[in-house]
Amino acid sequence: MSADREMHDMTQTDIAFLLADAADGVEIGTAPVHAVLRGGRRRRARRWAVASATALVVTGTTGALAVTGLPGGSHADRQANVAKPPASAEARHVYEPQRTELARGTYKGKEWHVTVQVWGAPRDEAEADRQFDAMAELGIQPAEARKPADLIGRISYFATRAWGEHRPQQVMFNSVEKFDQLSGTDLESAATRLGYGGESSGRLVVGKVAKTARQVTCHWKDGTTAVAEPAEGFSAHDTGSAIRSVDGFKGANWFTCVAPEGTSYDSVEVTK
Repeated sequence: MSADREMHDMTQTDIAFLLADAADGVEIGTAPVHAVLRGGRRRRARRWAVASATALVVTGTTGALAVTGLPGGSHADRQANVAKPPASAEARHVYEPQRTELARGTYKGKEWHVTVQVWGAPRDEAEADRQFDAMAELGIQPAEARKPADLIGRISYFATRAWGEHRPQQVMFNSVEKFDQLSGTDLESAATRLGYGGESSGRLVVGKVAKTARQVTCHWKDGTTAVAEPAEGFSAHDTGSAIRSVDGFKGANWFTCVAPEGTSYDSVEVTK
């Protein structure tokens, strides 16, 4: 009875302190506020107990300290569980590709340029239909896609070369579920012409290299070379040979090399 009277005479604050002392003696488990209490000391625990005595429950069977009623806790949980809306086809560049210019120059008084387009993957047949039509309007044909449904779930890219008023022509292109990751001295390339006459055949090289590549050397049939190195932007001193990153293209960078008049492509290699 004496013990009962002592417990009866204890104030709410005394109970809170006892709870805090008990909390110091148990191992903190995976309670919602584990990170908050992990670095605390007895004084901090007591302040918490005084402020929230009715919210503390010590579970002796598990050794865990559970805390409920934290301000804003349930609201934060709700926010974390709210799913983000899926990105629109426009945001994924399904109908309008991301474009990056790789090189430009002048041949026979007319400008030529090389551009890479990256088209996002359609998620259904309706998106694929619109993408197929948008590509057709630009005069490009995706690899191995005979009908729009062949594009569903596939990213398409095109490296095109244009000269003067002529429509751009595809040089390198593919449709893939995911980009290949080039590494080391990996390289893929194609040799093409600057203009539309046979005399410029093989004077332009376009290709892909690993993102770690710092130098690509193109060898011409007359024994000379052109060196492509990482570049940003364009200037009056551009030779047409450069390595550039391409918007939306993962796994590789792109490069171009331009041969002088009177010679053409012989070989290409990563030299750094």
